Amino acid sequence: MYARSLFPRDVFAELDRLQREMQQAFDTGPSIRGLTRGYPALNVGGTPTSVEVFAFAPGLDPATLDVQLEKGTLTIAGERKAPEVPEKATVHIGERFAGRFRRVVSLPDDVDPNAIQARYRDGVLHVSVRRKEEAQPRRIAIQ
Repeated sequence: MYARSLFPRDVFAELDRLQREMQQAFDTGPSIRGLTRGYPALNVGGTPTSVEVFAFAPGLDPATLDVQLEKGTLTIAGERKAPEVPEKATVHIGERFAGRFRRVVSLPDDVDPNAIQARYRDGVLHVSVRRKEEAQPRRIAIQ
């Protein structure tokens, strides 16, 4: 009788409940691309001479985007307006993100904060930050 009170009556139901709670903790929301981590979606990579950041944000006015680099941290912020819905229309599924957003990327120590470019074209914001000259690879001549 004593051992029975230590365990729930249905162990499998309890495990199922725990699995659902863990899944909800990690899920950020469904979308047509699967689970999303944030808006806008980012690709971050690098070359020997630069760090490249691509933010996929179609339909935004580039003037509403704010790109800042401060103390090795790149911040991309802005706002996406909600689409106009006719007065008598009913929305059954609304997967398009609307509202303010902010994405923050930590950059390596070897970037040059004075050599940064940002371009917005075809719904993609491309931010390129050059690495410092002394951090770039170079070929040493053998004498």
